Amino acid sequence: MVSDPVGDFVVQLMNGAAVRKRSVSVPYSKLKAAIAEKLVEAGYLKAVAKRGKKVRKTLEVELAYEKGAPAIRGVKRISKPGRRMYAGVADIHPVKFGIGSIILSTPKGIVTGEEARKEQVGGEQLFTIW
Repeated sequence: MVSDPVGDFVVQLMNGAAVRKRSVSVPYSKLKAAIAEKLVEAGYLKAVAKRGKKVRKTLEVELAYEKGAPAIRGVKRISKPGRRMYAGVADIHPVKFGIGSIILSTPKGIVTGEEARKEQVGGEQLFTIW
């Protein structure tokens, strides 16, 4: 049993990209699916598909590459099960001078840092990706 499903998900994406896998299959959850859709919009992933039925559902994630190099260069988990980290809209800053993104869980759903600033909403900082 995994105690940190979001952390496990992003590490699987990073490890899959590091060994140049075309896709990664992870256990399905609505939270992981919403995060994956945001990463597709941001350009870090190519596509996301839900496979299977009932208890055996998985999330098939196709990784993106730019000129042979993985689009995901690094991931840092911010909010962890032992310590949740929240940020107001004034505390959300660009990641790696605008190269990366921060993913937040807000009352308006899973959003990137840019969308959170635009919608004037804060929330739990899940992780940064670049």
